[in-house]
Amino acid sequence: MKQLFLLRHGEAGFSSGSDFQRQLTKNGKEKLIRLGENLDSTHKSMDLMYCSSAERTMETAELIEKYITIKERIYNRDIYHGDMGEMIAFLEKTSNSIDSCLFVGHNPTISLLLSHISGENYLGLQPGMMGVIDLEISDWKMIGYGTGVLKEIIQ
Repeated sequence: MKQLFLLRHGEAGFSSGSDFQRQLTKNGKEKLIRLGENLDSTHKSMDLMYCSSAERTMETAELIEKYITIKERIYNRDIYHGDMGEMIAFLEKTSNSIDSCLFVGHNPTISLLLSHISGENYLGLQPGMMGVIDLEISDWKMIGYGTGVLKEIIQ
């Protein structure tokens, strides 16, 4: 079975630079540490992570990596700007050898992706929240509406 972990970046403060450069707040970091501590033994390793290259998502990934092992990482600026269709396209290109994938992104796209793939009503992930979806597919190319079951929300 394939699993998809969708993580909204932690709480970010305001920046004198661009939105892309916003950094995590102290509260955002603390919440991600609690999230990391709440990940149970079944979530200690991920085959692949897709992550926006915005500052706050990279900081989020760095904090979470203190609690889980990530075997391969792909950072991409398109995740920052992308819509749900583009995120589905990322996932469709995932190698079939990948069984677990962590996707670190931004709202509203990350919450829309969670609702779309699970077929659930809209679930607005707050900063630092993670949705875990068990996928009912054997090939990432098959991912789409209702192809997974929402297993849990971790915060």
